[in-house]
Amino acid sequence: MKKQVLASLVAISLSPAAFAQDDEVKPFTMEGELGFISTSGNTETTSISAGIQAHQELEKWSNDYVLKGLYKQETVQQENDAGEQEDIEFTSAQKFFGSAQGNYKLENPDNRLFGFASYEDDRFSNFNYQSTIAAGWNQKVLENKRHTLEYSIGPGYSFIETQDGEDLDSVIVRASSAYSWKISDTAKFTQTVSTEVGSDNTKSRAESALTATISGNLSMRLSFKLDHNTNVDDDVEKLDTETAVSLVYNFF
Repeated sequence: MKKQVLASLVAISLSPAAFAQDDEVKPFTMEGELGFISTSGNTETTSISAGIQAHQELEKWSNDYVLKGLYKQETVQQENDAGEQEDIEFTSAQKFFGSAQGNYKLENPDNRLFGFASYEDDRFSNFNYQSTIAAGWNQKVLENKRHTLEYSIGPGYSFIETQDGEDLDSVIVRASSAYSWKISDTAKFTQTVSTEVGSDNTKSRAESALTATISGNLSMRLSFKLDHNTNVDDDVEKLDTETAVSLVYNFF
């Protein structure tokens, strides 16, 4: 099934342009993403991922906003004390992430000063919450009809509380990059990478995504995400991965 979905995305990506898009820069764009997976059998699983991403392009500001959530519930059959099979329901994933970055354009609009803030609540991670504020230098190093590339780097502060209630707040250095490749008028590849280096923990994130237009404002997206923390308990994995196929709707 996954191979069929991937083949469909690649086919759409390489096909001739069927839905031409306007290259004019819009002052505000927003898209919503929704993924749903349900399985049945020995283990019944329901997984829902959702997100909203927005970009605002003004004369002196270039701003990005992200909201994402993930919820997963599983039902398994276990034998109780009476020797009978019964359904046991439990939540196996519950995550929320939000971020905002404002880039103030200097005399050369490709050179900016940025401010960044984020908050993450992952119920099944090593942390009760992770929050970051940072500021520094942002630069757009590549922009043409097919490719865009920008990076940000600067100091900040990380607010972290573990599941045990321990505070791991620290000064950090945050670096990030965002790359976009318009493969055709109906397909786009994006890659984002960020890392926050602190004295107690280094948090890194990466997401690769291939988005292909289905019809009009509706698209299909195949994405692969990585989340890595260096300071976790022995019984917690440092690396979390997520592969998703979702529908995307462009509101603006």
